[in-house]
Amino acid sequence: MINISTLVQEKFLFLNKFIQSPKEVGSITPSSKYLARAMTRSVPWHGIQAAAELGAGTGAITEYIKNAAEEPTRILLFEKDPVLRSQLSEKYTGMACYSDACQIRKAMSAEGIGHLDLILSGLPFFNFPQPIRDAIMNEILLSLKPGGWFVAFQYSLQMKQQLSHYFDIEAIQFVPFNLPPAFVYICRKRGDGEDEL
Repeated sequence: MINISTLVQEKFLFLNKFIQSPKEVGSITPSSKYLARAMTRSVPWHGIQAAAELGAGTGAITEYIKNAAEEPTRILLFEKDPVLRSQLSEKYTGMACYSDACQIRKAMSAEGIGHLDLILSGLPFFNFPQPIRDAIMNEILLSLKPGGWFVAFQYSLQMKQQLSHYFDIEAIQFVPFNLPPAFVYICRKRGDGEDEL
């Protein structure tokens, strides 16, 4: 059952973080259940052994990942904000939490993970300076196995061109019931092994 008090607290916390750092948070409210569903339902979870969520925030999408992932899938969470990261660590004890999406491979090494089958991202890429955007994208590409999945939501189509340089964009889903409305990019890394999942 949904705890209304907790939900209100999360929305207030998220709004506060947005006011403090709008370019890093990217939205005034956590992702909706409609967006969380769109992010997770396109993934063939039966073939996912290791995954990461970038920009996990209050865990709005993390909860759906937890429910969708099959045992023994290993999941890494990345959240820059220390308060949000602490809350994620407390709530999702089976998932390792890290602070820097520019160091995905370092986190993987610490956890004994050789490659990722899936990366889900809620990072507001278009708000980041190009060098940071490039650094994160480089980490994503180097940590994902060939044929691996990259599922990301954005609030515009401005990242489509950059993503198409690195991935095969299999679909873009529009989610109107989110604040603000969002686009979900469902992508796969090019290379051998695309039929492994």
